[in-house]
Amino acid sequence: MANRDIIVIGGSAGATQPLKQILGRLPPDLPAAVFIVLHIPAQGIGILSTVASSVADMPVRQAENGMKIEPGRIYLAAPDRHLLLAEDHVFLGCGPRENMVRPAIDALFRSAALYHGPRVIGVLLSGLLSDGAAGLNAIKRCGGMTVVQDPSDAIADEMPLRAMEATTVDLCVPSAGMGDVLSELVREQAGAILPIPPEIRLEVEIAAGDRIGSDNLVSMADPVALTCPACGGVLSEVKESRPMRFRCQVGHAFGADILAKEQEGRVDEALRVALRIIEERAELVQRMAADGRRSGRSAVAEMYEARAAEYREYADMIRRVVLRSLDPPLRKREG
Repeated sequence: MANRDIIVIGGSAGATQPLKQILGRLPPDLPAAVFIVLHIPAQGIGILSTVASSVADMPVRQAENGMKIEPGRIYLAAPDRHLLLAEDHVFLGCGPRENMVRPAIDALFRSAALYHGPRVIGVLLSGLLSDGAAGLNAIKRCGGMTVVQDPSDAIADEMPLRAMEATTVDLCVPSAGMGDVLSELVREQAGAILPIPPEIRLEVEIAAGDRIGSDNLVSMADPVALTCPACGGVLSEVKESRPMRFRCQVGHAFGADILAKEQEGRVDEALRVALRIIEERAELVQRMAADGRRSGRSAVAEMYEARAAEYREYADMIRRVVLRSLDPPLRKREG
């Protein structure tokens, strides 16, 4: 039987230092290939040198289409492409962003689960929001091993916590000891091969760039009265997903928390635009009232002054709503 010879690692805010600790503890004869997705800017290259400096004896390469999967090597996601695994090689997907990012951790994790099942060890490090939680659940459903950084050890604990809510995680380990844990796990035999849920294969195809199609979307998700913040299309809720997730017909995907964060920003922007328009309206009407006073039209002036006062009341109301929409910790600090 094969060993657990595929390690996939994802992280975001606060993940660089734990990643360096992990890689620095892996032996040069590691009988597994390591694949890494960190949320990086479209033209970011700094992660390559950061990872290379952490491992002296293991080759580190930025992933390229068709690159062969070999043990004892580290593969980094390329900017603005999903890093995906096939049976014996890697390929880069140009499919829609997931959770507003590309490369997405979920896309890597699902492809590893699809093609390598129980041979996979999924590792989720420090980060904000929930990218990686659904992918880690896919690894678990396909028989793989799931590991998260101890939330108390993470600079940003949301990613590990969301993953622990989404699936029964096998191990929760501080970053200082994770490299040694992985070195032991890769020498264990993989478990039994499990059936692959069809929606996992479909979502890997979407990440690769295949057209999702309304028929395929209906098979895995139900339409809801929500709008995709990326393209304005109708969102559908992925059936029986942990955590709760949504996709549009284009293929953009969002965890519920990430969708809420996007909506929060848009609501705040809309309120501030409304505030500016109403304050400008109050200023204009007040000037019209003053002009009426100067020209001796007192009745007209009083009417405009009343409207200006009414508009300022509306503006004050919106300003209070904007202040209340700030995060509770921020309001507490400001108070």
